[in-house]
Amino acid sequence: MERRKDLEIILAYLPLVIHDSSLSWPSSHLVEVLEALTKGPSHSRVDSGQTLSDSISDMRQSLSLTPNLSDSAFQGYTLFFDEKMSKEESTRWFSEVLPAMACLLLRFPSLLELHYLNSENLINEVETGLRVLGSNKAGIVFLSQELIGALLSCSFFCLFPVDDRGSNRLPNINFDRLFGSLISTGQNEHQENKIRCITHYFQRITSCIPPGFISFERKVLSIESGLVPDEGFWSTSNVNLCPVEVQTSGLIEDQSVEALEVDFANKYLGGGALRKGCVQEEIRFMINPELIAGMLFLPAMEVSEAIEVVGAERFSHYTGYSSSYRFAGDYIDIKERDVFGRRKTRIIAIDALRHPGISQYKPECLLREANKALCGFLHVCKKHCIDHEDGVGVATGNWGCGAYGGDPEIKSFLQWLAVSQSRRPFMSYYTFGFEALHNLNQVTELVISKGWTVGDVWKKLVEYSNQRLRSSKKKREPRVGLFDWLISTNSA
Repeated sequence: MERRKDLEIILAYLPLVIHDSSLSWPSSHLVEVLEALTKGPSHSRVDSGQTLSDSISDMRQSLSLTPNLSDSAFQGYTLFFDEKMSKEESTRWFSEVLPAMACLLLRFPSLLELHYLNSENLINEVETGLRVLGSNKAGIVFLSQELIGALLSCSFFCLFPVDDRGSNRLPNINFDRLFGSLISTGQNEHQENKIRCITHYFQRITSCIPPGFISFERKVLSIESGLVPDEGFWSTSNVNLCPVEVQTSGLIEDQSVEALEVDFANKYLGGGALRKGCVQEEIRFMINPELIAGMLFLPAMEVSEAIEVVGAERFSHYTGYSSSYRFAGDYIDIKERDVFGRRKTRIIAIDALRHPGISQYKPECLLREANKALCGFLHVCKKHCIDHEDGVGVATGNWGCGAYGGDPEIKSFLQWLAVSQSRRPFMSYYTFGFEALHNLNQVTELVISKGWTVGDVWKKLVEYSNQRLRSSKKKREPRVGLFDWLISTNSA
């Protein structure tokens, strides 16, 4: 195993070592603790949140992990398992689920070795082994759902070393802040329900290990010339606009036909999923917890990058949003699998500009957002024949709006241009009740009736945005939205 460059790169972020050419846990004491856990609470004496916290602390000390976890983290574990869980749930957790998670962790070194062995022959001339997928270089990693179960068990027990993660732009991967936020969050019902999604995931996979695979891909935008598209690229595009299906109700993750499902992402994959966050991206990571595994090895996205995850299984129903978010029971994912054993769920993480204000109308900001979306929607692995995506459109919504402060009319059109430019057959747009988008259907029908191309609409966006920039300097001048402007100037 020593000669593998991919393993060498990721090993600094794993709690394992190479010993006698094999991967192993570095601490015999930790192995003893895990072995005791596999035999249940009568042997391990771990039967409560408090004793679980003590066991986590013991395992971390055996690995010499620093820094120490905060008091709120251990208080969070104690609160959840001793007070938030019912007695029946707690008994099942400590007698069935936790022992099975410990079994997964004991097998973690051998599962990872098997992963590297299988990765050599998965796709001809394509590297797929677990490694850090660093910035400015496209790459893909395939992981089995079983291996992901072991990785997330490491997260639950807070066994990943974290010393160098921040300096290498990698997000936190342990669950200490997830549980700690139960203590530091005033109204914490949504946080409790996030954790319920995670514990439900462990209940499901420990009763029956899913047999599939998930791929995590860093996509880096470049057109045939090897350059990032500029304003000239967009303004001269003669690509036809794709049809738009406006959905005034429903959710992206419930899309009935196969489509790329957009994650309104933070540049750090997962955003606040393992902290206090509970909006679109964080919710997706709770109902599809295998997405969390990507946080281990995917550093922050650069301007012309996106992340695509194929195959993440959904395990939970939910209701609400943000503070009203609630776990609503088991979800059975019936999506078909592809030839690689991946569920046909394609999630595209693209990060929008945060709080751009009036600057979002500047040409460089329009270009940045259009290119970011294009990177996510392009099928960059086509040249490797990894997958066939004929007929796969894009399901999206108010990307970069709401808390991020983007103009929903501008953002909807920029995404439409990117979907069309990437030759996707349709855009299914979920308005989530945004009043500003009440006439999106009318405006897209108007544009299509004009026979405009991507380039034509780009030039209209630039023209409108220039007017907005000029009017921003005249504070008394009324602001006309993009849709009303298009209707008033092109209805004749």
